[in-house]
Amino acid sequence: MGQEYRHTKTTVSLINYHFVFCPRYRRKVLIGQVKTRFKELVSEICQENDWISIAMETMPDHVHLFLNCLPTDSPSDIMATRITSRCLRQEFEHLRHLPSLWTHSFFVSTAGNVSSDTIRRYVEAQKKRG
Repeated sequence: MGQEYRHTKTTVSLINYHFVFCPRYRRKVLIGQVKTRFKELVSEICQENDWISIAMETMPDHVHLFLNCLPTDSPSDIMATRITSRCLRQEFEHLRHLPSLWTHSFFVSTAGNVSSDTIRRYVEAQKKRG
């Protein structure tokens, strides 16, 4: 997949963010049906917000997400949309006792010093390492 340039009335942009975030206490909850449903929810959220998911890998205790976004979308605003916690806790009984699924912390970087293809390959390679 090549670079994803975004066109609006006034700007052309190429803003790709690499996010890494974890469940609280690095609980290994992103497995089986929870993992499948999480990926569905992320896809829905991306579509609703006009974000393009370039690559995503879920490990049992963390997520790598590589998104192409508009310049009006800040990383903190993107992470604030983590409504997946509420949805997953409602849908899966074994997660209901958790007050929140995600930590408040996350890692984010842009594709500034490294090519987007390099980051995409890195994110996809995480599955092989896990």
